[in-house]
Amino acid sequence: MSSGGAEDDIPQGERKTVTDFCYLLDKSKQLFNGLRDLPQYGQKQWQSYFGRTFDVYTKLWKFQQQHRQVLDSRYGLKRWQIGEIASKIGQLYYHYYLRTSETSYLNEAFSFYSAIRQRSYYSQVNKEDRPELVVKKLRYYARFIVVCLLLNKMDVVKDLVKELSDEIEDYTHRFNTEDQVEWNLVLQEVAAFIEADPVMVLNDDNTIVITSNRLAETGAPLLEQGMIVGQLSLADALIIGNCNNQVKFSELTVDMFRMLQALEREPMNLASQMNKPGMQESADKPTRRENPHKYLLYKPTFSQLYTFLAASFKELPANSVLLIYLSATGVFPTGRSDSEGPYDFGGVLTNSNRDIINGDAIHKRNQSHKEMHCLHPGDLYPFTRKPLFIIVDSSNSVAYKNFTNLFGQPLVCLLSPTAYPKALQDQSQRGSLFTLFLNNPLMAFLFVSGLSSMRRGLWEKCQEYLRKINRDIAQLLTHSRSIDQAFLQFFGDEFLRLLLTRFIFCSATMRMHKIFRETRNYPETYPQLPRDETVENPLLQKHILELASLLDVRNVFLENTIDDY
Repeated sequence: MSSGGAEDDIPQGERKTVTDFCYLLDKSKQLFNGLRDLPQYGQKQWQSYFGRTFDVYTKLWKFQQQHRQVLDSRYGLKRWQIGEIASKIGQLYYHYYLRTSETSYLNEAFSFYSAIRQRSYYSQVNKEDRPELVVKKLRYYARFIVVCLLLNKMDVVKDLVKELSDEIEDYTHRFNTEDQVEWNLVLQEVAAFIEADPVMVLNDDNTIVITSNRLAETGAPLLEQGMIVGQLSLADALIIGNCNNQVKFSELTVDMFRMLQALEREPMNLASQMNKPGMQESADKPTRRENPHKYLLYKPTFSQLYTFLAASFKELPANSVLLIYLSATGVFPTGRSDSEGPYDFGGVLTNSNRDIINGDAIHKRNQSHKEMHCLHPGDLYPFTRKPLFIIVDSSNSVAYKNFTNLFGQPLVCLLSPTAYPKALQDQSQRGSLFTLFLNNPLMAFLFVSGLSSMRRGLWEKCQEYLRKINRDIAQLLTHSRSIDQAFLQFFGDEFLRLLLTRFIFCSATMRMHKIFRETRNYPETYPQLPRDETVENPLLQKHILELASLLDVRNVFLENTIDDY
């Protein structure tokens, strides 16, 4: 009776406030939980559902701000519950980034995650004897770390890792839970991820300079008058990571992380308000071209990979390019085949939920059968009906040299070295050297030159010189008389233009380096590039020696042009 009487004392307006809040809270949870049932592929089906979810969370967030006092006294609203709402909004923005590849939404996710920390929304959780609440707090930290990694906010990442470590220690000490090993693994993974870059850029006070490798305004060499290139634009990309033992965090390997940044522009700051993403009028949208849409696939099965590939292929607009990036363990054929078809050279590994796979080279059980858990070059043939740009970073990348262009559409494959000199092999866990060249060519150049740190002033001077090298590579490519037209058809897109110029710089560097002496140490392409006009061009070789001189590492490179490879 007493509680009923107390409830009767609540003014009707305040009771309605609590009822409305409970309705919005339940509706928001229902919609949020429904997000995981949406198909992960296909760019259209999910947008209206995301819009409705953002609508409800916008109302919920504003509602709790406007009625905080009533909710505190009549509902018993706790600070961690406000933190949960903010955390869900952060997750929505992050997932919208994953769906759209629009980096500005990462800034929005960061704003909400950052507010949770600054306002100590989760600070009282540890005082409650509920381990599930502490797990919510730990998951918030892990999600915040992922967003900070993607925004290159490494200083914040280091602070968060320290705080997360303390929280895990307190959690495991108080509750003696079974998930202690898993949370400690999260810490180990993020620590390894932070240390993946092989070279540090230092300020004068020895603090580390955080460099971004997204496409900036001055990133790709500009197209100059007289350069005749295609009008294709990169619209979609599949980024696939399936390397054994490579450092990863939150289903992102180092290679995947580097490649996704190479396919994005620097984020713009959106107005920090709860706009529904994707709902702005076209007049409000930035005038620059959008980022290509991306699917990030960590250790996919063949079925998963093919499903996403088919979805991308189906939705590819006219005059657009599909990029497939494969960072994966090589699968090699066993025995000799009478034919040399697109299924006779092996390929790269796809995940199997049944087989435990050890070692780098995977061998099929029966010599008369092809390896099932493998993406063979022939598997990609149906998708060459549209413009296709393939990058393979694998110990069996050369399997993809054996392509046939059946449909006459533009098709290029950039293929990594299949082996590196022994002095460099121990770095493979921290990401591939080939992908590092495509993401951050100067850092890769420093690494192969034996340098592990550099002052900011010299770094910026070398970056400026590298931009000049890229401009000259663009001239070499577009003025070549014997280059396959496929390269030029892709050269009109600034992302692909930058990847092609970085690839040529990578190949030329390795061919001039004294310890890269075997053919398998060099990248290759399909179709073949004219070497004397590109990767072995005397002007480019001269530039590489001048860059080495700036760094005082000229002794690492061959002075004379070597023709016999």
